[in-house]
Formats: sequence, structure tokens, C-alpha cells
Amino acid sequence: MLRQRVITAVLLMAVLLPCLFATSPLPFLALTLLMMGAAGWEWARLNGYAAMVPAVGSGLILAAACAVTSRVMPVIGESAGLWWPGVLAWVLGGAWVLRGGPEAWPRWPAPVRWLLGMALLWLGWSAMTQAKDIGINFLLSVLCVVWAADIAAYFGGRAFGKRKLAPSISPGKSWAGVYSGMLGVLLLAPLWMLGESQWNLGSPSLFLLLQQRLGWLGLGLAVILLAGLSVVGDLFESLVKRAAGAKDSSQLLPGHGGVLDRIDALLPVLPAALALISL
Repeated sequence: MLRQRVITAVLLMAVLLPCLFATSPLPFLALTLLMMGAAGWEWARLNGYAAMVPAVGSGLILAAACAVTSRVMPVIGESAGLWWPGVLAWVLGGAWVLRGGPEAWPRWPAPVRWLLGMALLWLGWSAMTQAKDIGINFLLSVLCVVWAADIAAYFGGRAFGKRKLAPSISPGKSWAGVYSGMLGVLLLAPLWMLGESQWNLGSPSLFLLLQQRLGWLGLGLAVILLAGLSVVGDLFESLVKRAAGAKDSSQLLPGHGGVLDRIDALLPVLPAALALISL
């Protein structure tokens, strides 16, 4: 399983990085629209629309909505009013849904669950697009917040994880993993800033912008918040899968599950990063 995960991850990076660094925006746009189409298909299947027509239709609707948004993103993307409501929805709504547990989620009407997931996916895609417009260094630094938190949480949880975080949702997660993830991003921030001070990366990173706007203490608190939100995104998708009786969102990515399994933690972090740099 580990070998399969590594091979898939390498192949994904081999596709992502050329699209990210391409001089034309079209490869990145095409890749992310494909990703959103797959995520919309997975979300529909997990939330009462498993038949082929509504599931595929959901993917096409989401991809089309993102494509239309790409035409007006320069106008709406810099508006903090788009990102703060999204952060509030993740913080308050996420706490509410997680408190209810997997048993409460299916009680929501299927159309409401479907629409909520589509809206959150659209918001995450919109934030990712705006982050890339700020600069590749900025987008990569946001992505690495989630990746660093996840890696640190994995090893910290394995070494010290005794007190479970949410056993009814994700039995493998522990509070030690959460704290380890937060420590991981606290270490990542100054190391990233040291690197970008030595090399011209074309744009400021998330960490540099936060430090300039909020100071060192504000930077530390902000990245801790982002690490916490990554856990919320991860737990939310785990809750939905558990309610649907599914181990993975799909089998599109061998060893990793589905697209939702790879982007769940990013969905709240991307809009939150943009909201924080607007302070």
C-alpha cells in the first residue's frame, strides 16, 4: 500500500508541477476543472445521488460553475467579503456538523447536503485560483501548510497519540497528532521565509505576507489556525464517508482513494489563507 501511495503521489506531482509553472494559465485551469469534476462526482455519490446520471451531472455542473467563475475571478477574487463568510461557515458550521457525528448527517435532506458540498468545493477552487494569481510561491506555501500539518500529525500521532480526537468519526486521529501538525507548520513558516529571502521566488509567500501584516505573533497564531482548519476539513469528509458507509470517496487515485480524500483539508485552508492576508 505504501509503495502504491508513493508511486501515485509522484505521478500526481509530475502532472501538477508542469501545469503550475506553465506560462499559459490553460493547463492549470484544465487540470483543476478536471479535479473539480471528479470531486463533484464523488460528493454526489456519497450524498444520495449514486446513480450515474446525477453523479456525473454533478461533476459537470461543478466544473462548469468553476469555468464560468474563472472569467470573473480577477474581479471577485480580491474581495475579502468572499473569503470571510467561507471561513465562518467552516468554523461554525464545521463544529456543528462534527458535533452531530455521522449519525446526524444523513438526516439532512439530500439536496441540502449536495448543495452544501458543491458550494464548499466551488469556494475552495475559487480560493486556489486566486492564490495562484497572487503567485506560485504563495499557492505552494498554502499547500505546504496542509501537507506539513498532515505529515507532522501522522508521525506525532503514531509516537504519542493516546487520547483520541474524534473516535466516532476518524478513530486513527489523536490530539497529539493535532498538536504535532500545528508544531510542524510553526517550524515550516520561518524555514520557508528563510528560503525565499535567499532566492527570488517571484511572489511573497503566505508566511511573509502574514508576518508583514500581523507580526511574528500574528503569523504564529494564523498558521496554528490554518493547521486546525485542515483538521476540520479532514474530519468533515471522514464524517461524510462514515455516514455513507464508504472507506474512500472513490478509487480514482490508487493508494490514496479519491480526489476528495486528497483535497478535503485544503478546502477550508485556502479561503482562510486569503481572508487572513486581507487583515
